[in-house]
Amino acid sequence: MFTATVHFTQHRNCILRRLTAGVDAPIPIEIEEIQNGVVTFVLRSGEHTDGFQSELEAAEHVEHVTRLDEENLLVTKPSCGAYSAIYRNHGTLRRSNTVSGRQREYTVLVFRREDLRNIIEDLGTFGTVTLGKLEEFTPGVEPPLTERQHEVAAQALARGYYDWPRGITNEKLAEKLGISRATLHEHLRKAERTVLSSALAESHRQVGEGRFERIDV
Repeated sequence: MFTATVHFTQHRNCILRRLTAGVDAPIPIEIEEIQNGVVTFVLRSGEHTDGFQSELEAAEHVEHVTRLDEENLLVTKPSCGAYSAIYRNHGTLRRSNTVSGRQREYTVLVFRREDLRNIIEDLGTFGTVTLGKLEEFTPGVEPPLTERQHEVAAQALARGYYDWPRGITNEKLAEKLGISRATLHEHLRKAERTVLSSALAESHRQVGEGRFERIDV
């Protein structure tokens, strides 16, 4: 597994490109969900929240905007292409990414170098791509799930949130648990990272013991 920092210049006309073009510092974005080309994300808009909210609400293609607090917006809109290209080629956004006008920075987790090459090639069809830092990813020791993370993850699993197609939407699941969508995704993201890191660490150990065949790419 590898983590890669990908610098991307967006050539397509995207609302986030327009919103952040005049902002001094890059704006962090945390992806919550990508499904059928539609992305839901938290926009860490800070002092620009009022203006961003107004423009996003006025945009016909933006499906949903919720103000989480004074500095954060939860947005659902069609992907301008980059997120879909990453996930279509078996990549995962490892941490928050940033947007500043046409400029994007993504930290991507991939299992194979071939997947990363495909992501870069795909992104290159509608932007300019530069590969930054690339390093092998070794999962660290993660703490166990908190009681609340365990409860939320267990309910999500039991109610079909991880089925395909999903047995329950994120809105309905959050309503059942009595929490906001943002809080739901925060608990699930942390739980998923803990469980995935633990599983990968165990798999890595078993490969080292010769119990699985290592595949080189």
